[in-house]
Amino acid sequence: MKFYKIFSLLIVAMAIAGTANAQVTSSPYSKIGYGILSDNASGIQRSMGGVGYAMQDGRAINVMNPASYSQVDSLTFIWDVGLDATYLMSKEGTKKGDSFGGGLDYLKGQFKIAKRLGGSFGLLPYSSVGYSFGNTLGSGSEYHEGSGGLLQLYVGAGYELFKGLSVGANGSYMFGTISNINSLTTSSNTLFLREMQVRDYNVNVGIQYAYDLDKDSRIVVGATFTPKKSFHGNTWGLYYDNQDAKADTVGMTKLNGKFEQPNTFGVGLSYNYKKQFLAEVDFTYQDWAKAKYTPIAGFEAKDTKFNNRWKAAAGVQYTPNKRGSYLGVMKFRVGGFYNNDYMNIAGNSVKDYGVSAGVGLPVPGVTGKTTLNLGIEWKRRQASPQKLIQEDYLSFTVGINVNEVWFWKNKIR
Repeated sequence: MKFYKIFSLLIVAMAIAGTANAQVTSSPYSKIGYGILSDNASGIQRSMGGVGYAMQDGRAINVMNPASYSQVDSLTFIWDVGLDATYLMSKEGTKKGDSFGGGLDYLKGQFKIAKRLGGSFGLLPYSSVGYSFGNTLGSGSEYHEGSGGLLQLYVGAGYELFKGLSVGANGSYMFGTISNINSLTTSSNTLFLREMQVRDYNVNVGIQYAYDLDKDSRIVVGATFTPKKSFHGNTWGLYYDNQDAKADTVGMTKLNGKFEQPNTFGVGLSYNYKKQFLAEVDFTYQDWAKAKYTPIAGFEAKDTKFNNRWKAAAGVQYTPNKRGSYLGVMKFRVGGFYNNDYMNIAGNSVKDYGVSAGVGLPVPGVTGKTTLNLGIEWKRRQASPQKLIQEDYLSFTVGINVNEVWFWKNKIR
């Protein structure tokens, strides 16, 4: 087996081995609902503000719109592994703190199935939960801790119906456990554990239409839809008092019919000039206010509700010279976004916004188009009108895009 194939498989094996320590979130806001949501953006896309609905690139995997799979190069097999490291600085009044998080973000593969038909598969985050904080009370103290999240093991395909028009779909198996602990120490010690375990499926469909304005310029319009549905699985609470002999199970219930994900709509428009300059704007909308969520009494407020979520993003990518020097073939990226999140805390809405930048570096000495994608992102999250906790994130992303010619047969001499 050639060196570059061994290199490709080694990268994938390392990523699979690291899935047990998948991305760790550090934010008290992740205590709400299902935690911090993911938009399935790759390292490349995060460096461009998180755009992707109208992105087409035969040498990169775009899970945000499965219609894009139809454009994969016919001779290549692509692996894309993403890693994330985040430094969080939080502030509430005069109190300040910091923490670190990160880990494996995603693992994806893509290949050509047949003429006009491409496929993809991989592991993606759906949501993540991670926090720990406490307060001193007049007669004791309380402590809150949460961990876990939901993952998606997906497979998808995209087909070009005719020149310019492509459709696609992703089907995924959702799994994971979210754990939340509240403990209170006074004259006695009490603990309340709430867990949610999801074992479910999900579906996402997409469409893209590409139109050539002239020989150098192309625009692409893309749209995606994920339908509203009930989650499947179970949730329950455990109450423990050190004065009791054993823990009591509280509120054991099935998720179906009581916990839902909303309709999700995404639209985007991109402009590509000579395959050197790419600009895109995206908009995402989720009607979380209409999704059912049944809180467990004693752990969450009975009137827990969500806001409708919307996100606007924009980004650009520039390649100085696709056939020039090493500096010329590097890809430079910048972007930004504004997100009105689904979380509602006692009437306060949570919002976050940020900017990002990155670079794509061809890997020398490796056959094919393998690239190392480095990115940096600054993001601020805060509630309003009451300010609550202000969080500033500085994230570093590393994406390894192993793009190799696996289906080319050498001629026999």
